[in-house]
Amino acid sequence: MGEISCSNGNGVNGKSHPLTGYRKSCWYEEEIEENLRWSFALNSILHTAATQYQDIALLDTKPFGKALVIDGKLQSAEVDEFIYHECLVHPPLLHHSNAKSIFIMGGGEGSTAREILRHKTVEKLVMCDIDEEVVEFCKSYLIVNREAFCDPRMELIINDARAELENRKECYDVIIGDLADPIEGGPCYKLYTKSFYEFTIKPRLNPGGIFVTQAGPAGIFSHTEVFSCIYNTLRQVFKYVVPYSAHIPSYADTWGWVMASDSPLALSPEEIDLRMKQRINGENRFLDGKTFSSASTLSKAVRNSLDNETEVYTEGTARFIYGHGKNFQE
Repeated sequence: MGEISCSNGNGVNGKSHPLTGYRKSCWYEEEIEENLRWSFALNSILHTAATQYQDIALLDTKPFGKALVIDGKLQSAEVDEFIYHECLVHPPLLHHSNAKSIFIMGGGEGSTAREILRHKTVEKLVMCDIDEEVVEFCKSYLIVNREAFCDPRMELIINDARAELENRKECYDVIIGDLADPIEGGPCYKLYTKSFYEFTIKPRLNPGGIFVTQAGPAGIFSHTEVFSCIYNTLRQVFKYVVPYSAHIPSYADTWGWVMASDSPLALSPEEIDLRMKQRINGENRFLDGKTFSSASTLSKAVRNSLDNETEVYTEGTARFIYGHGKNFQE
């Protein structure tokens, strides 16, 4: 999990302690793999809390500004969260002919909703997050997203996304999986399975509907953790599946997303740029047509891995990224 390591004033690290503690002049350290850690300096620890489902913290970091950490994994950082959220939201909404109704699974910090609500076509947005305390935490501390929570087009639901989708009768043009990473003992790994995609997601998509999910690390070495398996799982359920990735500095890795539909997902860079100009209020900072073309052109090594992936994500054969959730038991 993430830890805070504090200096003793002589340039030597003192004791490390979990995020529940408070110290000045600290470093945040996250164990990415068993033999690999990622560390950066903190200005301060702004807030920590423990919910029924997750441990959360808001850190003021020197290189990345405010950073949200859940279960010891950095989720979002102020200076580069736009890369993640633009990549998650805009490709599916732009590939859809006229996306009016959107459902977000997760998304408690509000950044995904913020990007969706920039689209002029959107008439209704449902955001469903299981953890009310995380949502309230983010509403209180992440000022940049406060307008999204007040937008009359958005309905906030506190519930398990699977139960909510199964109980709702309406369908959606786009469903977005802005879920926590699939870690062992975490609350979300069951929402990456074939059965969930096939029997819960797909029946709730309108004709021509598009599903997209964040899909974990997608680097040259890390893509085999969950990215390739999520891609292959969606290939078993949908006719057209597009994996793409981008480097996110605060994650210390390339990150992946997978977009899926039973309708073709093929727009030229020029068509994407035109739809952006027509449909989106304001300018993107990261994503445009050429950027998406580049993001969806994976390296030879990653393409070969995805082409040869045979594992399908199920509850019994789940893959996890490194780390453990709050409810992990040995």
